[in-house]
Amino acid sequence: MENINYYFETNRKTWNQKVKAHVKGDLYKLKAFKKGASSLMSYEINALGNVDGKSLLHLQCHFGQDTLSWSRLGAHCVGLDISDEGIKMAKQLNKELNLNASFICCNVLETSKHLNDTFDIVFTSYGVIGWLPDLKPWGKMIAQRLKKGGVFYMVEFHPLVWMFDYLSGKPILKYGYMQDEVIYEEYEGTYANSDSKMISKEYGWNHGLGEVVNALIEAGLQIEYLNEYDESPYNVLPDLIETKSGMYVTKDKLYPLIFEIKAIKS
Repeated sequence: MENINYYFETNRKTWNQKVKAHVKGDLYKLKAFKKGASSLMSYEINALGNVDGKSLLHLQCHFGQDTLSWSRLGAHCVGLDISDEGIKMAKQLNKELNLNASFICCNVLETSKHLNDTFDIVFTSYGVIGWLPDLKPWGKMIAQRLKKGGVFYMVEFHPLVWMFDYLSGKPILKYGYMQDEVIYEEYEGTYANSDSKMISKEYGWNHGLGEVVNALIEAGLQIEYLNEYDESPYNVLPDLIETKSGMYVTKDKLYPLIFEIKAIKS
């Protein structure tokens, strides 16, 4: 447990630095967002449809852009993240944009210690589960926070993507698809700001699709669908090619880049 706490604390400090770098980078388009642009991608919007009047819990929300985008669509939102700098920025944006979301700083696995409410929707997206050593408590927490009949939706980078080491600029197959051992990486910069001189120190874990699905099923959720796509809405991997639709693909499209799961609490 001591090691796990150290891993989480190291990641929290790195994400505090990332927040400061990301608000200046191009990926999150903060200026356009402040002027009314949504940060949500087509997958999320198509999956959840009309959220007006619904309660929504956003897990691992970074600095809150997606949370606030759902808020703009009429959802009653709570966002949470391990980074205190991220939550500070999210609250600042919420106030500046005159929205009514609320934000909590906590480890996602400890959500139920900080929150008793249940929600119509629990949402999480892109680069989230790799920070968690075990998905069973994650699935259990999601079920706890959903109302009966509530929807859980996630869209995430595919586990095949995380089998590669990208630090040399070219993907090198290095890690297990279902690797239990922690993965440590240390490098200069961050995916959303190539000019940043920050040093990213990160501990992560790989989870296969079976582990993700079974964590949700064991928690009592009913899987409505699991879809895999050979494209990504984000240009965050080496040598991706932009398509006419604005998505990004590998040159040969040999493996999926993202997946989405929608589940119901029955």
